[in-house]
Amino acid sequence: MRAIRTGPFFSSTRKVTRRKRRKRDKPRRSGGGGGGEGAINWRGSLTRRTRTTWTETKTTTPTMTSTTMTTNPPTVSPRGEGPLIYVLNLVNTKHDKTVKRGAIVKSMAICTRHPFLHIYKPLLLLALEEYLKAPVPETLSALYDSVNAMDLSLMPRLSLLERHLLQASDNRDLFVEKFEQMIQMRMAEDENETAPASAVEGSFSPTKRAGISRTGTRAQVEGGQTVYSVPRDTHEFETKIVYKGIPVPVKVPTAVMPETVGDFSLIKLIQNFSDTHTKNPLPFPLHAHLTTNGTHTHPIIVLVNGLLTQKRIIFLGYNMPSGDVAEAVLAACALASGGLLRGFTRHAFPYTDLTKIDDLLNVPGFIAGVTNPAFEHHSEWWDILCDLPSGRVKISPKIEAAPATEGLVYFQQQNPSLATLASGTSNNSQDLTGDSAFLNDILRSIAARHGERVIRAKWRQWILKLTRIAAQFEESVYGASALYIGSEDRELTLPGASGHGYVWPDDAAKHKELAGNVTRIEGWRNTRSYYSYIQDLAQLYTVRPLKGLDVAHMHDRLRLQRLSPTQSRDIYLTLSKHIHSYDEICLLLSVAPENHAGLFYIALGLFHKDPEVRMKTVELLERISEHEAGQHWWRGLSRFEKLASQRIRRESDAAEAREKLAKEVMSPQPDVETRLS
Repeated sequence: MRAIRTGPFFSSTRKVTRRKRRKRDKPRRSGGGGGGEGAINWRGSLTRRTRTTWTETKTTTPTMTSTTMTTNPPTVSPRGEGPLIYVLNLVNTKHDKTVKRGAIVKSMAICTRHPFLHIYKPLLLLALEEYLKAPVPETLSALYDSVNAMDLSLMPRLSLLERHLLQASDNRDLFVEKFEQMIQMRMAEDENETAPASAVEGSFSPTKRAGISRTGTRAQVEGGQTVYSVPRDTHEFETKIVYKGIPVPVKVPTAVMPETVGDFSLIKLIQNFSDTHTKNPLPFPLHAHLTTNGTHTHPIIVLVNGLLTQKRIIFLGYNMPSGDVAEAVLAACALASGGLLRGFTRHAFPYTDLTKIDDLLNVPGFIAGVTNPAFEHHSEWWDILCDLPSGRVKISPKIEAAPATEGLVYFQQQNPSLATLASGTSNNSQDLTGDSAFLNDILRSIAARHGERVIRAKWRQWILKLTRIAAQFEESVYGASALYIGSEDRELTLPGASGHGYVWPDDAAKHKELAGNVTRIEGWRNTRSYYSYIQDLAQLYTVRPLKGLDVAHMHDRLRLQRLSPTQSRDIYLTLSKHIHSYDEICLLLSVAPENHAGLFYIALGLFHKDPEVRMKTVELLERISEHEAGQHWWRGLSRFEKLASQRIRRESDAAEAREKLAKEVMSPQPDVETRLS
């Protein structure tokens, strides 16, 4: 069966019997539908064309995983290639001594444009079980119709800023109003449809209005009227897929960011390599792009540096399920992306084998998952090997040395005292980049069970910080940066609020951090993700509010620098003057995430020595408190700050009342002629 449409579709299944495999035995192929560039099956191999590959499996029970190659669905690659198809494959092996080769293998795959393809796992289990009973095209057709009938019409469409806010927050009620708005629109449509029918039937009884409930997880029917339910957690949209009369509940992620595919865990990936490193750290050979903290650089930082500088990376999972290997590959892609950078998953091979080694080596900067230990013995095939069972990261002895670049030479000439540190060839135990402190913070969060969302949000902030530091490096060395789109509008800012880019407490801290990052930045500047990010920034600039203001720069100055009263006054007045609309407030909230002090530094304006600053800060906070998302930030302020805001507002209202009364008293009264009768 072959079906082509934008929703999920399915590849055909094939009966495969067991045979003895040779060392480089090629798997069987099916001409059935499904798959696009990068379509991969579980325990299978990557195909670079439109086809589906089938292989044997030794499992005795149905096993499933999501293995995909992907890019952000709405976008295309820098080479103009279209978005890829996400493939979820289930393989079922039944041992049967009555058949010729001892086993019957059946496989079924769902191919979709949705990156959240893990929601289809229960459907595949039911469908493959049904197919074993009735191996006819109608079984596939029923699954196809059921999956494409999934109702997502009530899921709100969030803007990019809203998605960033939702992903960075652990608040389960954030943007719940948008779900309620979608339900209210549906309820109004239902009333319009039922009203004419009631008039024709001559029914004059008032129509009972459908209600909104927060207690259920799916739509219910009470008394013939639909009761719509708001999800318990706005990070997920709750719906259902009815297959063979069985309602299967599914949870669709509300905010999906680039390079986020399937159901993976950053916590699992980080812990796998951190635990071994903590117990028995082994030094790495020095490499300018990879060991930014010297020979004892954390293995996760080595991995991320390799991804950012487009090194060839292999995840080896000997004697591990291929699904676990594929999950590690997808998690690594999301780790380096941070929801900001692209280009990793398009060149990822979540699971491959020796039969594809020639195709693999033709891909620059691949990320591949394998289970064959032969890959470890061919260090010329990879630059970084991540051994999942042992938790070790290895740098190939045959890796190419980082070339000396113009940017590195210019920086060393400008900062001769930091030339040795910037070269990356000396063993530096100082944490110039802050990577060690950042990893320690991540591990503390994991130990405190902060959850997957918090860890992903922190990694996004780290990637964002790196891109902003890279922009400052380019401006310092080359005079301009492709990562800074637009120009600063002097007319919008007061003198003390001017400036853009990343902020350091002082120049010494700036030069040290740039020296620690110079080789990593220079390695990243010649990669796919760098050029894709420039394209994304140019597109985002067209829809970005406040194009002439760097709100992040102003907020970071309040957070990091010692400012004079005049400088802080200019920043507070500039923010209050220009931040009014819904999108402008979203932009401000995005640079002041809830888990990073929230509005604390904005609220410090309530205690400024200038009364005008205090009043303008109150007005800004009041606008934020009335915002759909800002109300949650407002509730996160301390009681002391809220009382200060209320006191300033009360004093202002009292002063206005006194002034108004004084004007009325001082105004001349018209002469009243009194007549006595």
